Amino acid sequence: MPAPERTEPTVLVTGGAGYVGSHACKALHRAGFRPVVLDDLSRGFRRAVRWGPLVEASLADGAAVSAALAEWRPVAVMHFAALAYVGESMADPGLYYRANVANTLNLLQAMVAADVRRIVFSSTCATYGDPIRVPIAEDHPQRPVNPYGETKLAVERMLHWFGQCHGLGWGALRYFNAAGADPDGEIGENHQPETHLIPLAIEAARGGPPLRIFGTDYPTPDGTAIRDYIHVADLADAHVRSLGHLLADRGSHALNLGTGTGHSVRAVIDAVSRRTNRAVPAVLAPRRAGDPPALVADPSEARKLLGWQPACSDMTTIVETAWRWHSATPTA
Repeated sequence: MPAPERTEPTVLVTGGAGYVGSHACKALHRAGFRPVVLDDLSRGFRRAVRWGPLVEASLADGAAVSAALAEWRPVAVMHFAALAYVGESMADPGLYYRANVANTLNLLQAMVAADVRRIVFSSTCATYGDPIRVPIAEDHPQRPVNPYGETKLAVERMLHWFGQCHGLGWGALRYFNAAGADPDGEIGENHQPETHLIPLAIEAARGGPPLRIFGTDYPTPDGTAIRDYIHVADLADAHVRSLGHLLADRGSHALNLGTGTGHSVRAVIDAVSRRTNRAVPAVLAPRRAGDPPALVADPSEARKLLGWQPACSDMTTIVETAWRWHSATPTA
């Protein structure tokens, strides 16, 4: 007797083997969707694909993308696949235009051909560039200062025009600083190389290389840069809510995802030290070019439009979940 056909709606998740994408897959599964991951595993991890099938393919392969859409017939796409290192984008902008812009064009054209008309896109606050006012609302000018932010903005503009010309419904979610790990400990943050502050501080507390503090002369209370940290599980929840908004035909949207509260580098180091009961060895380094003193979101529009409220983005919870996951995960 054949197995009963699965009835839950499918969402194709590009980059679903990565940090935020894998957490979104878990949130989709919990919400009653079947996440099908499309990832070439160049920067993601097979072990992070736990809530649905894996299609091992690159968005550069238009035929493979079309075949995946034809086979799985998703109701929508969540698009995380991208390169996301600012320094790397400055060293090789062409790489970023190919990976982030050209590959997204392949995806959008394949979606239109397959009549898949809903997409939630992983964007970034880097599209704003150096802020002229803080907190940053969605109407802040978008003037990127590096190819990474520029390529994400280029995709937002493509989404607008594919919406105008092809009826594509889209959500562009502009993250501030993704942080933390799955509260259940099943998945977490694992970048190669790692550039994010909290895992680097945890690594230093565990005996790894000293943490580098880039700039101690900012016009902030303790001289270090201030950022808005948002728990990855709250990011995943926002993606599911954005998807629901699109599936209900309530309109396309570009939204900030942050808490509205900033934490300095020194405050984050102190939080890691308190949780681990260990010193966090650190060395002082000059400011990095393009790092503004403060980046803090105005998240009120996401709360208004999606009913989204961060549930675990206080710094204590972020550090606790990150510490538990890194403590249980080999450093190699």
